[in-house]
Amino acid sequence: MRRTKIVVTIGPSSRDPQTIKSLIEAGVNVFRLNFSHGDQNYHRENIEKIRKISQELNIPVAILQDLSGPKIRIGEVKTPFTLHQGEILEIYKRPITCEKIDGIGKVYIDFPEILDDLKEGDLIYIADGLIKVKLIKKELEKIVTQVIQGGVISSKKGVNFPGAHLSISALTEKDKKDLEFGLKMEVDLIALSFVNTPKDIIECKKLVEKYQKKTFILAKIETQKGVENFDEILKVVDGIMIARGDLGVEIPIERVPVIQKELVRKCKEKGKPVIIATQMLTSMINSTMPSRADISDIANAVLDGADALMLSDETTVGKYPVEAVKMMAKTIEEAEKIYFFGPEECQHVSPDFAIAYSSCILAEEIGAKIIVVFTKSGSSAMRVAKFRPKALILANVHNEEVLRRLNLVWGVYPYMVLSESNNVENMVKEFVKKAFNDKIISEEDTLVLTMGYPIGKIGSTNLIRVIKNDQLKEILSQ
Repeated sequence: MRRTKIVVTIGPSSRDPQTIKSLIEAGVNVFRLNFSHGDQNYHRENIEKIRKISQELNIPVAILQDLSGPKIRIGEVKTPFTLHQGEILEIYKRPITCEKIDGIGKVYIDFPEILDDLKEGDLIYIADGLIKVKLIKKELEKIVTQVIQGGVISSKKGVNFPGAHLSISALTEKDKKDLEFGLKMEVDLIALSFVNTPKDIIECKKLVEKYQKKTFILAKIETQKGVENFDEILKVVDGIMIARGDLGVEIPIERVPVIQKELVRKCKEKGKPVIIATQMLTSMINSTMPSRADISDIANAVLDGADALMLSDETTVGKYPVEAVKMMAKTIEEAEKIYFFGPEECQHVSPDFAIAYSSCILAEEIGAKIIVVFTKSGSSAMRVAKFRPKALILANVHNEEVLRRLNLVWGVYPYMVLSESNNVENMVKEFVKKAFNDKIISEEDTLVLTMGYPIGKIGSTNLIRVIKNDQLKEILSQ
């Protein structure tokens, strides 16, 4: 079975029930809702459709709410105009008519307080970095910049401030309202955009806790500051999304592949899931045949050990969303044939990860094809996944929310919600009989189990158990 997970963004091309059904059947593990587009009613409809179809198929899938964040844009431009190298562009704090007068461009941005954080010499990128200007003068109502690299200015173009220390929070007022909505709709994962510091994550966590939820929070790394502060961000966040679109604007684009590999490595070391996002199969937006470069990009992300790969435009506005997912799944499966499974030799393991590490080593030594994890919060399954075992990780949990969330984690297949029980033997028996009936296991298999005692207590995983084929037969005969 495929270890690397697939995340798809739902949109106009993929939100009808039949396409959602086909996407799940093609291998989608997580559906992403992009709150930069559509209102809450639009997203409510999508959530209800996904949940209904997932239940009908009896295939659990997770829902990821991707908050807009402070995406900075220029205002409405009545008539697009061209800026040339050496010309002046004035950026105002208040709404003005965006135009070019006597060779001077005039625009405003939707987060004017950012201009106070800038200093002379700072670079500003517009329209995904196609236009570059340098701040040469600060005034009370505006800043004055000089064009380094020209281009056409039109409405709502994005603005980036690479390297600048911005005081604006990653969580806007719109995000807070959307977050409340998402929690009420019981989304499984939340992605916070434009994370620059650990404070951004802590602020979001406090709001989640306010609504008495334990929803996982992912930090989207898409700014230079986010990369610089990555180690500190990783300490407080549940997972990472490497958003290569804006990141490729904020930093020299040739550095993106190297940074991607480094961030994935750090996430694996900490046992935290990481998604690679943006332009993974752009060639399939309008074609059933992908480019060789896109296929290589997917394969390399798999070999790096990413937990999940994400499709965006390919499934929101692309002509072939289902075909794109099938192609990604096939490419992942092919790359995993040469993946280096298992923990690194002589790896230092902390006490928190000792049981997980030992279960992986044991499974390898005795040839067990499956590691069965009984887990309350899902953290035990994530810890096993950190060591990338060749054995499949089957997670048995106590509620649907944890079951769905584990769809994001490498190699973990959320299998069943256990009946309420305080008896270890009853839990094992329930799993074995269901797995045998579902043809997940056979009488000839050997299984490695991890579980905790006392049962149902978070963080109590402290047991490893081997069930050999003769013991399986005995359980099945009862």
